[in-house]
Amino acid sequence: MQPDLATLVGSRICHDLISPIGAISNGVELLGLMDGAASAEMDLIRQSVESAAARIKFFRICYGATKSQQSISQAEIETILRAVSGGGRLDYHWQAQGDQPRDLMRCIFLILQAIETALPLGGSIRITETDGDWQLMATGERLSVDENLWRTISDRSPLFGHNAAQVQFALLNPLLVRAERQLSWEQHGEVLTVRL
Repeated sequence: MQPDLATLVGSRICHDLISPIGAISNGVELLGLMDGAASAEMDLIRQSVESAAARIKFFRICYGATKSQQSISQAEIETILRAVSGGGRLDYHWQAQGDQPRDLMRCIFLILQAIETALPLGGSIRITETDGDWQLMATGERLSVDENLWRTISDRSPLFGHNAAQVQFALLNPLLVRAERQLSWEQHGEVLTVRL
């Protein structure tokens, strides 16, 4: 079976970027210890580095290669989402319990990226799981859902011309088919609900 080159490229990029980001983080921490007092500038650099590291870990789940039966711990998921929340305009609220299959988390994280496109002014995303059924509920001002784009997932339409900012939508269809999952979504006012 041929390897999925796109996921291998994603894994390689994330792997190569996480080391220098980690080194910058360590350097910032050492500078903070030498100064003795944290300045506003150092805090900004520290937050930016933490946010960058969290985004790379987020991208590794979305775009990296996975092994069969691999899982992600609840603590790791919560840590990544908390760090991404801290550095951006979105707040993620993870309310699922226990470790999760990595293949499924790849779908969930890609859906989170898809939801981000509907929240131009930021907002809040609550992720819950009940008996294997997942719900992602997003709220935000000026919610902007591109219905044609979202239908490419729910209707499994391959005929949409995705651009680079929409790659998460293009990747979701084959992953959902492989996971034997069907995605549905609905918008009511400033709330977007996605079920899986």
